[in-house]
Amino acid sequence: MRKLLILALVGLAAQLVDGALGMAYGLTSSTLLLFAGVAPAAASASVHLAEIGTTLAAGVSHWRFGNVDWRVVTRIAMPGAIGAFAGATFLSSISTEAAAPWMAAILFTLGAYLLIRFARPLRANRAAGRLRGRFLAPLGLVAGFIDATGGGGWGPVATPALLVSGRMEPRKVIGSVDTAEFLVAGAASAGFLIGLGSEGFLLSTVAALLIGGLIAAPIAAWLVRIVPAQLLGATIGGVIVLTNARALLRVGELGGPVPSLVYAVLGAGWLVALALAVRALRRTRQARAITEAALAARAATAPVAGAPLS
Repeated sequence: MRKLLILALVGLAAQLVDGALGMAYGLTSSTLLLFAGVAPAAASASVHLAEIGTTLAAGVSHWRFGNVDWRVVTRIAMPGAIGAFAGATFLSSISTEAAAPWMAAILFTLGAYLLIRFARPLRANRAAGRLRGRFLAPLGLVAGFIDATGGGGWGPVATPALLVSGRMEPRKVIGSVDTAEFLVAGAASAGFLIGLGSEGFLLSTVAALLIGGLIAAPIAAWLVRIVPAQLLGATIGGVIVLTNARALLRVGELGGPVPSLVYAVLGAGWLVALALAVRALRRTRQARAITEAALAARAATAPVAGAPLS
């Protein structure tokens, strides 16, 4: 019961992060399950089955808050589902010994990407026009495959790619990616069901993660408007990097002072990334304040329509 309660809290925390960043539910949950000794395929299968419920709740919540661009959802979800089904089939076909380092390496890389991505501000490019299907379809295909084979990755691949394009509001990027993930999670679960059978799913774990995620989904859809993504992304990225570094060191059978040195270097990098994220957040807020002040001053000095000219 204590373990299930902890998993429910993990599901709640992971969904809060995912709803605010558009990523990291699968990364956070899968990392914990691997840390607890769950086989890679079973961990990914259980997380994706739970995500069917959490992503449905998240999609509805984001839709009610006006955070969804349905044109983007329809163009990225189906390729993502195809990639996820292929990835689930691939992961189900390889041994646990071979899957463990593969999955840990993917999670470690995505965690490092989160650190780097949120250590610097996003650059807007509003004049670039609408996102095209020839960009969204390959993005969905790759993100879906990585998501299923790594136990997470749909958000870390899809969300930054859409954000850096500058063609969508951040809240709509997050809402659209979360909504499309419902189809991706369903396709991955179908692939795992075919590859592993029903015994490949840890149903008690699925239920605990689902309960926590369902509680957090509407809160996260509201938090996306107020939580600083810079700090949250850098924080979660560091946790994922350090946790999966442990798994990679164990696979490499590295002993002596090497693990301590690796942890020290990664910890220092995490602190640097957090400091850069804080600086980027402050600069973004200062730039926004200056712009708003300039617009207010211009509006105050503009002549009132219909007023007599002196």
